[in-house]
Amino acid sequence: MLKTKSSVILAIGVAAALAAPVLAQEIPAIKDVATTGKFTIASSLSYAPFEFIDEQGKPTGVDIELATEVAKLMEAELDIVTMPFASQIPSLAAGRIKVAWASFSVTEERLKQVDFVTFLQAGSVISTKPELKDKFTSRTSLCGAKVAIQTGSAADLAADKLNSECAAHGLPAVQKSLFPEQKDAIQAVLSGRVEAQLDDSTSSGYYEAVSGGKLVITSESFYPTPLGVAVAKGDTATASMLEAALERIMANGTYAAVLQKYHLTASGISKPVKYTAASQLSQ
Repeated sequence: MLKTKSSVILAIGVAAALAAPVLAQEIPAIKDVATTGKFTIASSLSYAPFEFIDEQGKPTGVDIELATEVAKLMEAELDIVTMPFASQIPSLAAGRIKVAWASFSVTEERLKQVDFVTFLQAGSVISTKPELKDKFTSRTSLCGAKVAIQTGSAADLAADKLNSECAAHGLPAVQKSLFPEQKDAIQAVLSGRVEAQLDDSTSSGYYEAVSGGKLVITSESFYPTPLGVAVAKGDTATASMLEAALERIMANGTYAAVLQKYHLTASGISKPVKYTAASQLSQ
């Protein structure tokens, strides 16, 4: 039978309408999402470019935009519970929250407490004021220096690892100045209270770009680690939901568009990975 142009268009429209619910159902939404219609995440909203409040007072950033797209796939509303970064893993372990979306660096220590679904990879870098850039050209140049670090961050763990290298070279330890939020660590550098900041390469790159020349990255990244969303230890249902949703937005181009918007394309990965054991970090 010969099909007219209009009948073909109608057939495509019907097929698309039928396919849309099926695609949504492919994401294995956990009971909390299915019954409430909300995809709830914990976020500090204080770590640009991942999660922060924009000039209009709205939550935004890489994590928030990706989480919003994940919520849409499940036909749910994104619900953000504002929580300090250092409180998120303990809250997962205590069962108070289901998802902590904070671009966590996946480490052996953290894997003892929670599981992860990764969507980026990055290392640690040194940033400082331009006049001090020649002083910090390698990671061991931080040995003995006063360095700003966000409490409980990957940089905090990296500094501890670096101190082993400092000791092996007969150098003094890094003098860690810990701050509860990223903005406080950056301000400490700009005000001269510390000499440098140690932070994730993705976030540091963003601040170098928006600081107007006040901050510069002085070294290559080191101690590379995968970055991901955290869930409670053994919560396979939530992890599978996140993995499926992230796979979808990586496949449909949304993921790439968000990373490009925030200049993080180099940190992208081809597919999400569930991490439940430290042994996976050496694979």
